[in-house]
Amino acid sequence: QVQLVESGGGLVQPGGSLRLSCAASGSIFSGYAVGWFRQAPGKEREFVAAINWNGGSTYYGDSVKGRFTISRDDAKNTGYLQMNSLKPEDTAVYYCATAGSILASTQARGYTFWGQGTQVTVSS
Repeated sequence: QVQLVESGGGLVQPGGSLRLSCAASGSIFSGYAVGWFRQAPGKEREFVAAINWNGGSTYYGDSVKGRFTISRDDAKNTGYLQMNSLKPEDTAVYYCATAGSILASTQARGYTFWGQGTQVTVSS
């Protein structure tokens, strides 16, 4: 049974930073793309960032470009999302996902396994 567990969410003031982690059971990360998505109340799931199988290519949603950085450590079976200059509109549940392809996808259907999500709240 493959499991993804996100951590690192919480409450942060505008302008602050958080680093989300996504720990995978087994070696599911190796050889597959990893993506991060988010969903705010009443809104559809939104693409945030993705990284291809070897970390050579990264992709970002327009709303987070220049502020968020995605990375991966396959030795630790863990993916990361560094979030800087956070804004109230970044408030959402953040999900990591993996498997499906070696190439990163901006679409949720491009991923097979999903975590349960971690809440990020940006508020003063």
